[in-house]
Amino acid sequence: MSKPKAPRRVADNEAMAVLRNIRISPRKLNLVAQSIRGQEVGKALAQLSFNRRRVAQDVKKVLQSAVANAENNHALDVDRLVVAQASVGQSFAMKRFSPRARGRAGKIEKFFSHLTIVVRQREETA
Repeated sequence: MSKPKAPRRVADNEAMAVLRNIRISPRKLNLVAQSIRGQEVGKALAQLSFNRRRVAQDVKKVLQSAVANAENNHALDVDRLVVAQASVGQSFAMKRFSPRARGRAGKIEKFFSHLTIVVRQREETA
């Protein structure tokens, strides 16, 4: 006997992709994620291609993965996909110390993030 199949975390007309432990702070990642929320997938991919921020390429890969999941795993129409959610979460922080004057130490925190992108197939309007 095996375990029963887990219920889907997203609706039937949605697909999801997750990237965990990206070496960038959540505040910086959220600026890029905010720019694609609510957009059509084609426009979002074009915007990420020409975005000057370093993390935009990682966000683009996750968005392409979500589109591939929608097409292959859930049989959704790629041309009607919209970025429903692009959420950023905080992961752990590496703590480092830098020597400062008079024998003191300066604390340096290097933040990591999680990125979750959900694409939704919009309803057909006649």
